[in-house]
This record gives sequence, structure tokens and C-alpha cells, in this order.
Amino acid sequence: MMKVRHLGGLILFLTAMLFWLCSCVKVGPDYARPDINVKVPSNYINAPQKGSGTTLEQLQWWELFPCPGLKQIINQVRARNWDIKQAAQRVMEAQARLRNTHANRFPWVTLEANAQRQERPVIGIMPGKSFSTTTDTFLLSAAASYELDLWGRLARADEAAAAELLRAEENLRTVQLSVEAEAVTQYLKLGILKRRLYIAQKRAENYRKTLKAIESRYEIGLTPLLEVKKAKSALSQAEAAIPLVRAEIARTAQFLSLLVGEYPRPMRGFPITRDYVAGLKQIPAGLPSTLLLRRPDVKAAEATLRALNARIGVARAERFPRISLTGAYGYSSSELDLLIGPGSRLWNIAAGLIQPIFDAGKLKAAEQAAIAQYNEGVAQYARTVLNAFLEVENALATRREELERRKTVLKYVQEARAAEKLANKRYRRGLTDYLNLLDSQRTRYRAEDSLALVDLAILTNRVALIRALGGGWNMQEKAR
Repeated sequence: MMKVRHLGGLILFLTAMLFWLCSCVKVGPDYARPDINVKVPSNYINAPQKGSGTTLEQLQWWELFPCPGLKQIINQVRARNWDIKQAAQRVMEAQARLRNTHANRFPWVTLEANAQRQERPVIGIMPGKSFSTTTDTFLLSAAASYELDLWGRLARADEAAAAELLRAEENLRTVQLSVEAEAVTQYLKLGILKRRLYIAQKRAENYRKTLKAIESRYEIGLTPLLEVKKAKSALSQAEAAIPLVRAEIARTAQFLSLLVGEYPRPMRGFPITRDYVAGLKQIPAGLPSTLLLRRPDVKAAEATLRALNARIGVARAERFPRISLTGAYGYSSSELDLLIGPGSRLWNIAAGLIQPIFDAGKLKAAEQAAIAQYNEGVAQYARTVLNAFLEVENALATRREELERRKTVLKYVQEARAAEKLANKRYRRGLTDYLNLLDSQRTRYRAEDSLALVDLAILTNRVALIRALGGGWNMQEKAR
């Protein structure tokens, strides 16, 4: 009995020592962010010299675009969009996989209860006679097994699962940002289309008034029939443009309905006036060094690297010995009423070791494949980082040029309006023909429509810049 106790104490001591060793040793490289050998400037090249004191994290979509109804649209997207819901379920799946992987680091305990009745023939007692015996066996025991993670195989697998969960969370943020940016873009486009529809309707209304004036002049012989025909042709052309704008409004509203998880239907927007863009505050670009910490796709790519790095350790640990401990304690008896008792007790403790001896290079090849996958991940990470910088610089450069273009188009609108007013006066006095008036009218409404398109480009670029910078409204806390 003393020997058994000493043996049990020795096993407990050795197990404690192995637990301590398991917490200290992990084969494989520890993760460090790779150097992609790209010189990052201290400030964005295309950023304006003077910036706003407000940071992007402090702002929300409806603060960046003060529009009636935009807050409601964003809330509907967050609650009802199916792409976001799908990405959220991937996070739930990654959480479950992490719990599953983490459970491998703990003992596995099972309870077994068994009752068996067996009949066996008894041979050789009396020639020509057959006899049999019936025996009952009852078993109640608890068994435990545990793998000693001597080389950190299970710990590295745990690291990989945790990194994959982080990747799923960042992918969710990427989907959230992409869908919300698309919804904001479509909502703003709907507002610009309302304005373009108003311009097209005013153009047709103006052409109708001009046609009436020309017909009145024709009736008294001051205008030839050709001018009446041209005025009617211009009116028909203006009226034909209205259904095209209405159709685009319908398509935009239907797509926006889809983003908010509703049946495609008409949606109310608000017309964005020419003063709207001029009243918007500048988007703070921040510093290039912070982009890697804000862009969810960059963070997802780095999380993938963490997982691949941990998988190298898993593959390397597979080449080392694997030690497992097993044990059982319970009772076994042929009588059910005597099952629980000192005379029926059974127990066992065992330790096993498995060491690969010959596998034709299989495990080494698996480790080399894991290393190659990590290096592939580094290339993907570098490309993601450079693409992030590219999107920001492109958006900043486009913003600068579009704002400059808008100044020119504003002058174009002012000159076109003045020219139309002058041509209208000269035509009524008989100092010019209808062709000059028609040309000035077409130029004026073409300028008005061009300004609306420039405003749409500025607003679309504004959304693209926010998306390229990683979004606002403190997405880290929102995602969690």
C-alpha cells in the first residue's frame, strides 16, 4: 500500500513538473509584424496643409453628411443587411472553433456505466452432456486522458484559432464599412438625382414658355415657321430626358432598399442643393502610420499572418514526441448490490509516448508547407497595406482636383446663366435669332447638370475617402 502511495505521489510530482514545462516551451516562431520594406511618409502626399482638429474616430456618418433621414438608413443597414448578418455568423463560428480548440488543452473526462450478462458453455464435465454458466458484470468508472503539451502544439493551435477569430471580427468590420459606405453613396446619389430631375423639369418648363412666346410671334408674323419647329423639337428633347432620370432614381432607390434588407421599392430622398457641398466640413486624413491600425482589411490580413505563423509551430511540434496521460477509477462487480464497495474498486494510471520514426518526410514537408503559406500571407499583407495607402492617396488627390473643378464649373454656371438672360432679352427685341437663344438655354442647363454631377463626384469621393481611412464612429467599439 505504501508503494502505491509513493508511486502516486511521484506521478503527481512528475505531472506538475510537466505542466510547468508545458507552460514554458513552445516550438515555432513567435509572431512579429513583418517589415514590408516600404518607406511611409510622415504625412499623406495629397493631404491638405491645414487639417481639422477633429479626428475621424469622433465622427459618425450622419455627422459627416448632414442629411435628413441618413441616420435612419444607417441604422436599418446595421440591423437588417444580410451581408452583415452573414459576416456576423462567421464571427460566431470562429468563436465556437476557438472554444473547441482551447478545450484540447484540458483533460478529457468520461463516465462509463456498463451492465452485461454472458452465457458460456462448460465443456468436459460429463460426456454427452452440455452445461453452461451465466455471469453478470457491472461496471461504473470514470476515465480521464490528457495530452502533455510539451512542445506547445496545442498552445500554437490555440493562438491560430484566436487569430482566426480576430480575422473574422475584422472581416465583419470590413463588410459593415463597405455596406454602409455603399448605402450612404446611394442615398447621396438619390439626392443628386432629385436635383437633376428638378433641373430637367425646369428645362422643359422653360422650353414650353419659350415655345409659347415663339408661337405668339409667329402668329403676328415676327417669327418664321422654322423657329417654331425648332422650339418644338427642343421641347420634345427636354421632355424625353425626364423619364431617363426618373428611371435612374427608381434603380437607385431599389438598390438602396436591398441594402437595408427590404423589398425593392421607391424611397424618399431629399434634393441636394448646390450649396450643400460648400457647407461640408473637411474630412481629417490623419497620419499614414495610423492607417494600419484603423483599416479593418489590413488588420484582417495581419490576423491571417498571426494564424499562419502559429500553424508553423503546430506543424513543427508534430515532429516531436507526444506524451499522454490516462487514468481510470471506478468499480466492477458481478453483483449489483456489491458494486460500490472497497472490494470492487479498480483504478489505473498510464503514460504513453508516441514518437514518429519514419514517415518518408511527411511531417517535414507539412512544416515547409506551413512556412510557405506564411510567406504567401506576408505577400498578401504587403499588397493589402500598399493598396490601403493607394486608396487614401487617390481619394485625397481626387478630392483636391474635384474641388478645383467645382470652382470652374461654378463660373461656367454663372456665365451660362448671364448669357441665357442676355440672349433672351436680345431675342425679344428682335436683335438675334432663336438659334442663339436655344444654344444659350442648352448651355445653361448643361452647366447646371454638370454642377450636379460634379457635386455627386465630390460626395462619392468623400465616402470613398472615409472608407479608405477605415471609417469613422469608432468602429472598434461598434464591432464589439
